[in-house]
Amino acid sequence: MFNYKVTVQYDGTKYSGWQSQGNTQNTIQCKLETVLSRMLDKKTEIFGAGRTDAGVHAKAQVFNFKSEIKLDEDAFMADMNGFLPEDIAVIGIEEAPERFHARFNAKGKTYVYRLWTGDKPDVFLRKYVYAFPQSIDINKMRSAARLMIGKHDFLAFSSAKAGKKSTVREIYSIEIMEEGDEVRIILHGNGFLYNMARIISGTLAQIGCGAIDEGSILKAFETGSRSFAGVTLPACGLVLEKVDY
Repeated sequence: MFNYKVTVQYDGTKYSGWQSQGNTQNTIQCKLETVLSRMLDKKTEIFGAGRTDAGVHAKAQVFNFKSEIKLDEDAFMADMNGFLPEDIAVIGIEEAPERFHARFNAKGKTYVYRLWTGDKPDVFLRKYVYAFPQSIDINKMRSAARLMIGKHDFLAFSSAKAGKKSTVREIYSIEIMEEGDEVRIILHGNGFLYNMARIISGTLAQIGCGAIDEGSILKAFETGSRSFAGVTLPACGLVLEKVDY
């Protein structure tokens, strides 16, 4: 049995997220599994590095799958792209060790959230940025972001419910960059809970425009209460930039 690591990018605008769901076939995973099953003439399951939400994009999502036959990787990738819709593209495929698992072997992920603070987004960027036409204090955002660096219980910064699974995650870095009317929040961590990247970004955006203060972050960590964290920003502005191995 051969194990293959695949890197894929997608525009998530019209999809119901990455993960297969019982009530819809309109997910990235379903599209990929359908194509792979057709090409390998066998029902084929894939294992993704993470589960991006409905509407979230990816520049370099990673998954792995098993094949009973050894593949010509370049030819197989070209064939896959011929079957996939235009908003999903395989950009790399390589044979991986037998025990490689895209999710369990991942060491970190980088997400980027893009805010547009001008009056109206560039027409060609409108599906990939969130219109946030407010004055933002970048220094306040950077100061607040420092409070999130390190290992914390991020329950308050997610839509996850308290339970048996740990909600502790480690944020390695948060960069905030401003270029013209666009502000980018770059999050690098060992893993992210459901909606965590969008809520962290929403918290920093609200601190930047003065809607809440950075003390809310400490209260959120202390209490685990979602009420102290900021809003969940829309999916359109978020992209999975990279997965580390």
